Amino acid sequence: MLKLNIPGDRIMELAFLVLDYNGTIAGDGRLFAGVKDKMIELSESISLHVLTADTFGSGEKELAGIPCRTVIIPKDHQAKAKADYIRQLGAERCVCVGNGRNDVLMLQEAALGVAVIQMEGCAVEALLAADVVTQSIGDALDLLRHPLRLAATLRL
Repeated sequence: MLKLNIPGDRIMELAFLVLDYNGTIAGDGRLFAGVKDKMIELSESISLHVLTADTFGSGEKELAGIPCRTVIIPKDHQAKAKADYIRQLGAERCVCVGNGRNDVLMLQEAALGVAVIQMEGCAVEALLAADVVTQSIGDALDLLRHPLRLAATLRL
């Protein structure tokens, strides 16, 4: 579990890291460089979950060796499927990372929503739904690896 003390705001106890796959941790179905090692490190302190429609059919292969739960969601109604998933986990204990319109609901409902802007870009709705925006998934994962950075961004 990651415990984040946000000065002037609240203490977050985050048990689950829920990641969108394509556009967030992968591009064109392939994990971005450095993501695997950071995910493995984070898995020691938080439960990892990857949600994907698996458009390229490579998700499970790319995530092999990473201690995470890979969930294939339906190609239709993805936003609802993602939001339902984090509700089942307990949205108040989730940090979610995504970039697309189909990530908006989970970013809004999560205790902490992080939007990433990478090669696919980021939907404006996702930016507005997030608590934090980063330039890359590496930066987003580093915020969780170094929580004082996150506290500095979110403090009041």
